[in-house]
Amino acid sequence: MHGQITQLPDDIQRRVSALAERLQMSEDELVRSLLEDALEFADPQDVEPEMTRLLFPETEVTDATPMTKPETTLPFSFIDLFSGIGGLRLGLESVGGRCVFSCENDRFAQKTYESWFGENPAGDVTEISACGDIPDHDLLAAGFPCQPFSIAGVSKKNSLGRAHGFRDRTQGTLFFHLCEIIDRKQPPTLLLENVKNLKSHDRGRTWSTIEGTLQELGYEVFNRIIDAADYVPQHRERIFIVGFRRDVFGEAPPFAFPTPPETPRPKLHQILQAEVEDRYTLSDKLWQYLQDYAEKHRRKGNGFGCTVAKLGGTTRTLSARYHKDGSEILIPQGDGKNPRRLTPLEAGRLMGFPEDLAGPGQVVSDTQAYRQFGNAVVPAVIKAVAQQIVTVMRAAVVAKSANGCVLKSGSGERRNLDIVTKRLAQRKPR
Repeated sequence: MHGQITQLPDDIQRRVSALAERLQMSEDELVRSLLEDALEFADPQDVEPEMTRLLFPETEVTDATPMTKPETTLPFSFIDLFSGIGGLRLGLESVGGRCVFSCENDRFAQKTYESWFGENPAGDVTEISACGDIPDHDLLAAGFPCQPFSIAGVSKKNSLGRAHGFRDRTQGTLFFHLCEIIDRKQPPTLLLENVKNLKSHDRGRTWSTIEGTLQELGYEVFNRIIDAADYVPQHRERIFIVGFRRDVFGEAPPFAFPTPPETPRPKLHQILQAEVEDRYTLSDKLWQYLQDYAEKHRRKGNGFGCTVAKLGGTTRTLSARYHKDGSEILIPQGDGKNPRRLTPLEAGRLMGFPEDLAGPGQVVSDTQAYRQFGNAVVPAVIKAVAQQIVTVMRAAVVAKSANGCVLKSGSGERRNLDIVTKRLAQRKPR
C-alpha cells in the first residue's frame, strides 16, 4: 500500500479497533493483513493495474497472473529467448510470470509457439542482441542451443571434422550474443538451461567460461543437473543455471534448488493412449534392422541400439532424432505385434506438456512435433526451479521495501564484454 488507511466508516473503525486489541496487533497491521487475504482470492479482473507493478523495472504490468500461493508465486515479467515451443514459458507462467518478449529462429517452432501462445517469436538472436528493442524484465530465461556441447552433438561434429563448443561459429557463440542482451538489459534474475555435458565439455573449460562471464557481468551463479524423472516418466538430465544480480540481491542470495517431490515417480503406462493407429507400429524390415544393429554393437561392447521400454518404468531421453526410427523409446505391444513409436501426443505427455497443447494443439507434421518435443524442456522442472527463484524475489521485496512498495533495482554499471573477456583470461585455473 502507498499509505495508511484513513477515514474508515465509524462502525468499521470500531470493529477494527476491537479486533486489533483482541489480537494484540496494531490497526494498520490488521487492515494490511485483511487486505492481503482478500486480494489473494480476488478475481484478477477486479484487481487494479497498480497492484501488478513489475518487481524491478520501472514499466508496469497490467495483467500479470495473480498470486494464489504467496510462498511460491509472484507477479513478475520475463523474456523467453531460444524459446522453442515454450517449455520455459509454461513453467514460469505457472508461478506468476508474464512473458513480455520471445525469440526463436526455427520457423516450425515459431508456428507451434504462435498457435499455443498467440504470438510469433522474434527471429535471429544475433540481430536482436545488437539492436533489438527488448522490453525491461525481471527475469531472462533462455534454453540456449545445446548441440555444440551435447555428447551426441560433439560426436557428430567430430565425425564430420567440424568444430564444437565455442569454436562452433554458428551455435557455440550464441552464448555471447545472449551475454550482450544480459549486459544491455541487466535483468535482476537469470534462468538458463542446457545439456548436462556442458560442465564436462572441453575438460571443463567451456563451463568455466560461461560461469566466469556471468560472474563478471555482475551475477551470483548457481547450477545443478536435474533429472526430470521425478516429474515425468523419462530420464532427462539437464543443467539449470540461475543467476541473481549482486546489486539487487547482495553477495549471498538465499537460493536453493528444489528437492525431488515426495510422491512416487510417474510410470510410462500412465501417459500412453488406449488406442493407437497402426502407422506407429514398426514395419518388419525396420524392426529387424534395429535388432541387428543393436546386436552388432552389443558384441562390440557399445551401448548403442534400440530400447523397448518397460511400461511400469521410466524411459530413456526423448531426442530430437526420435522421428527417424523411435529406437530410443519403443513401446511393447501384445498379440505378437512389433513394438511401436510413441505418438506425438504421447511424446508431449512424456515431456509433461498440457494435454490441450500436446494433442489438439499440434499444428506441424509428426516429424516436426517429435523434433520439437525432443528439443524441449520439461515445464514441471522449470516450475519447481522457478518457485525457488520466486522465494528469493519475495525475500528481497520484503527486506528492501519498508512501506510495501515493490522493489526497484539500482541502475547497475554496464560491463564491456571485451573487458570481461580480459578479466577471465587473467583468472587462475581452479
